[in-house]
Order: sequence, then structure tokens, then C-alpha cells
Amino acid sequence: MHNTSFNNREIDARYLAFDLQPADLAQGVAAIRALDLGGVNLSMPFKQTIIPMLDEITPRAQLLESVNVIKNSNGHLIGDSVDGEGFFANLIAEGVTVAQQAMVVLGAGGAGLSIIQAGIDHQLAEITVFKRRNPRFEQVAQQLATMAKGRSTKVRLVDYDDVAQMTTVVARSTLIVNATNLGMGDYQAQMPAPPGVLAQLNAHHVVCDVIYSPLETQFLSVAKQKGCQTFNGLGMLIYQGALSFKFWTGQDMPVQLVRKTIQTQLNQQ
Repeated sequence: MHNTSFNNREIDARYLAFDLQPADLAQGVAAIRALDLGGVNLSMPFKQTIIPMLDEITPRAQLLESVNVIKNSNGHLIGDSVDGEGFFANLIAEGVTVAQQAMVVLGAGGAGLSIIQAGIDHQLAEITVFKRRNPRFEQVAQQLATMAKGRSTKVRLVDYDDVAQMTTVVARSTLIVNATNLGMGDYQAQMPAPPGVLAQLNAHHVVCDVIYSPLETQFLSVAKQKGCQTFNGLGMLIYQGALSFKFWTGQDMPVQLVRKTIQTQLNQQ
């Protein structure tokens, strides 16, 4: 993605992958400064633990307590979280109206929370989040309350097992997002919602999955059969990359070229 963009924009840079052990994180951050790296993306388990080692993080990264991109500005390391904004950038580019819509988010892990935060920024009317009632439930409830404080979007957290609530809310919402891992890997055969909820889907719904491998999960396949407009996680992946690229270089990523390149690679797998 990024090397294709660097070549297209004639930027003298390379994007490389590094394996880093959690115990070596401080050395990794020191290396960003010592080697004058322009920036980095990072994944779990570093999205939270790296924050105290940075010089600055953006307001949305503060609310999410998570960072997935860092810019090195003359040794001053700035962290941001762009997954959720990437999700909505893709929908908007595809002509989907998001402001004042009602959204359901299934799952409240890192991807789900970033989408919720971006949804608040895009002034959705309401967001209903379904999450398993585990030890993190109350912590997530507090985090969502902090995100929504003083904002126009109404945010509710509901037990994932409350099928009656899920059925009712899905029926009256427009955007439905699977932010769980149900549909990929070992869970490829599993659905993120029961049949009664899926029965509510129709042509007025926009159904999204953060998963991009496979490109069409069973969840999206069912939604498509019911006439829904559907989006897999590839657009979110590309647009969060585009936001990282802009953060580092100040230039726009050639999104369509990148999409074509990634789709070709995925089709070859």
C-alpha cells in the first residue's frame, strides 16, 4: 500500500515491517528517533503501551486510549488513531450518508471503539453498541460515556445476548457494523448476529464488516441477498492507510491504485 503510494508520488521512502517483542518497545521508540524514521504504524499489543513514550497524542487518540500511527517531527513523536476515521472516509467516498443516521456496532474491541468515536465526530444521531457482559463491560461503558460527553450523538451500550434489543435496534437503524472477529479465521463459519436479527435486514440498511479476508463474509453474503448495500473491511484498511500517508507526507494517497493493487494480491492468495 504505502510503497505503491511512495512510488506513484515519487517520494524517496520505503515502508518496512519490523517484528518487535513487547519487552523491546522502549528500544523501538528510541530507534524511531535515532534513525530519524518519518513515521510508523503499529498494531497490538503496542497501541496502548506506547502512549507514555510519545511526546504528544491527538484528542481522539486520548479518548480511545490507543494509537496506531506515529509521525516523527524532528524527534517529536505524535500519535494518532485513524482506523475509525478510515472507516467513515470509505463510506463517504462511496456516497453513503452518515450524518444523523442510526448505527449499530457489534463488538467493542479496538476496531469497534475507533468506529464509535469517529461516528460521534461525524454527528450520527445515535450509536447502539452490543458487547458481551464480561469484566470489561463497565470499563467500556465509562469510556463510551466519556466519548459522548457534550456531543450530539446518543451512545448506548447493550448486552450482546439481549437479542430482543438487538432485533429492535437493527430494524430501526441504517448502518450495521460487525466489529467482531466472527466471520474470519477459525470463526469463519460463525455469524455475529442470530437469525432473528438478520431477518430484519432489508434494502434500507448499509451493512459493513471490518473483516477483509475473506472479502465477503457469510454476514455480508446474507445482507447482500436481502438487498443491503455492503462493505467489507478493505476500504477501511485502505483509507486508514491514506490518513497515515497524509499524516506523514502531507500528500494524498492514490487510493484507487492502491485498492487495485491490494485486491490483486488478495485474489492471488
